[in-house]
Formats: sequence, C-alpha cells, structure tokens
Amino acid sequence: MSKVFTSHAVSVDGYITGRDPGAGRGLGDAPMLFDWYFDGDTPSQVFDGFKLSEPSARVFDALAGRVGAVVAGRNTYEDSDRFGGGSPHPNARLVVLSHRAAPEITERQTLVTTGIEDAIAAAREIAGDLDVGLMGGGVATEALRAGLVDEVVLHQVPILLGGGRPFFQTLPEQVRLRLVEAVPAPGVTHLHYAIER
Repeated sequence: MSKVFTSHAVSVDGYITGRDPGAGRGLGDAPMLFDWYFDGDTPSQVFDGFKLSEPSARVFDALAGRVGAVVAGRNTYEDSDRFGGGSPHPNARLVVLSHRAAPEITERQTLVTTGIEDAIAAAREIAGDLDVGLMGGGVATEALRAGLVDEVVLHQVPILLGGGRPFFQTLPEQVRLRLVEAVPAPGVTHLHYAIER
C-alpha cells in the first residue's frame, strides 16, 4: 500500500512561510527557504530547472520520485496562485482540500470538500502504487490528527524567521517520530522521520 508523507522546507523555529504570505506574495518575506533548490550544480532528475547540491539532489529526487498525487489545502493553493491550474509536482496530480467550493479548479485538479480522509483516499486512488505527498501545515496537521501520515520529512533551513505560517498546528496528543535519516547539505539539513505507531 502506498505511503502518505509530508515534506517541507522549514525554518529552525518551525515556519514554512515568512510574514504576509498570499496570492501574488508567495511565501511572504521568506523566499530563502527554497534557495537550496537552486544553489548547487546537480540538476534534479524530476523537477526541470532545479540545481541542487549533490546530497540535496539525492534526497529530493528520491522523495519526488515516490509521489503519485499531492494533497494541498486551500491556503497553500491560493498562496501558490492555484499552481497555474496544474500541480506543484511535474508528474503528480493535485488534490485540493477545501471546506468551501473552488470554482477555479481545473480538469487537472481534484477538489475534495468532505475532509482529510476523503482527500487522502482520492489521492491514493490517483497515485496508484506511488505515494501521496502532503503540502502545507494545515493538511499535514489534519492528516496527523487522523493518523494517516507515515513519514515526516523536514528540510530544515538554518534561519530563524520569527514569524509567518507555522508548519504544524496544535495536535491533540503527542506524535512520536523515529529518525530514519539525517543528511546535512549546503544551506539545509534533510531530516527524515517515520511515524511510530
């Protein structure tokens, strides 16, 4: 059965955006969270235009190659200018989880308004034998609350942003993690955890 994982660039103090993110403003004042996508000399085999350091390319492409569908929340969808009607991943279809209608959804995207369980079920069907990636703190937190996440990957960037949108929201209880791999790389440390059940 496919796995569900969340993988996100995050500041040391836990933010995935800077202050004032939004449509037309992207990540707000924190574009440096993704500098490591372009600061190397190893081209990604999955994402055109990405040139990462060798260790980052190894980690990034291994994760990106697993993804058959992506679930994103409405805030991430809007902040990312609706992904231009497509997906944040070149080979994976987008499932948007929203609690309200989204008339701007295209035929290349799937809207689910009935909760995280249904969104992940739709993504699993789309992904087939591949995995489901979760994008955004709200979606990741809802999936963790529902016990649907298998792995958490943090691409930790050595910066304290002091504000913005936090990766994780309040959880009803502790979630124990087991470190699978830690890969230091220029401008980022890749921390791969498995959820302990």
